Amino acid sequence: MAGPPAGDGPEPALFSWEFATDPYPAYAWLRTHAPVHRTTVPSGVDAWLVTRYADARQALADPRLSKNPAHHHSDKTGIPGERSAGLMTHLLNIDPPDHTRLRRLVSKAFTPRRVAAFAPRVQELTDRLIDGFADRGEADLIHEFAFPLPIYAICDLLGVPAEDQDDFRDWAAVMIHHGKGPRGGVARAVKKMRAYLAELIHRKRAALGGGDAADDDLISGLIRASDEGEKLTESEAAAMAFILLFAGFETTVNLIGNGTYALLTHPAERARLAADPALLPSAVEELLRYDGPVELATWRFATEPLEICGQRIAVGDPVLVVLAAADRDPARFADPDTLDLSRRDNQHVGYGHGIHYCLGAPLARLEAQTALGTLLRRLPDLRLAGETSELRWRGGLIMRGLRTLPVHFGRSL
Repeated sequence: MAGPPAGDGPEPALFSWEFATDPYPAYAWLRTHAPVHRTTVPSGVDAWLVTRYADARQALADPRLSKNPAHHHSDKTGIPGERSAGLMTHLLNIDPPDHTRLRRLVSKAFTPRRVAAFAPRVQELTDRLIDGFADRGEADLIHEFAFPLPIYAICDLLGVPAEDQDDFRDWAAVMIHHGKGPRGGVARAVKKMRAYLAELIHRKRAALGGGDAADDDLISGLIRASDEGEKLTESEAAAMAFILLFAGFETTVNLIGNGTYALLTHPAERARLAADPALLPSAVEELLRYDGPVELATWRFATEPLEICGQRIAVGDPVLVVLAAADRDPARFADPDTLDLSRRDNQHVGYGHGIHYCLGAPLARLEAQTALGTLLRRLPDLRLAGETSELRWRGGLIMRGLRTLPVHFGRSL
């Protein structure tokens, strides 16, 4: 990714295809000239963009900025179809005390011990996917690798039976490629996923009630917690499972895809990592900072008048914290437009900050370290197929990721 200018010149156009390809020059301009900037996003909603690191950290932790869409009149500020499918009561849409209660229930699935125990399964999935294309000498690393890996991993974690996981992959494909499908396709996919989750929860509850051996998966854990007095409704359980699937796969697809692309376009850094796999943990943190999977944090709404960087925000105004801009802020990071896989001072906000910090970040980090490390080891001469100018980034407001990543390589190890 080419480094942006210092933020000079005319005000840039936002949300164009050119902007999607490389938004960082525009964010540099905003940080310099309009760090809290009111704009109209593609859905037609007027919102404030927060682009400086210090302001971003403040906004992400400010209790006056609610996650509840009820504080805004528009129905265009969430995931398409979630409202009509009855999937609104999840962690991205609620505040304390409900947020505290639900997060406590789900956090048990993402403890360091639980994630570490899942590592062999992630490695197995990674190797199986590479085996599927290793003999061809070419692949689309988004479609054949970065996309299916987190889908199968999160399905395993939730307890979706293996015979149903391809259905989830199909629904997820519609959701992640929503710009290319038929009108209303995302909403239909969300409703199908909602109906399946409700039926799966019913089956698992019946199995637990019938004395069958308890499964050690997240959905069964949510059911047990509900039945033991945690006051988790069926709608809350379905919404929770849905958001873990949705947030848990698309962010990791983009982390693996963007990370691989960054390595392929920075050969010196890639060579360092290939020579020293012990760099993987710090490398993944730098890839999250440099060109992370979540471009803007999900919607927040002012519940009372407030100021950010001297800009007055009115009650009900939507606020979007631009994580990608904050993580390239030269006031916080030395040489922010340089990819440095051994960067030490790297308190990025790639997975948020505050009480809404991404719950699945430990699993995403495990998947990214496993995926990138295995690619470098097994496909040492991996290279882009074609020019970088031919690649296309998916349109959308929150996430940042490639549509495709075609590569060539020689013999697999």
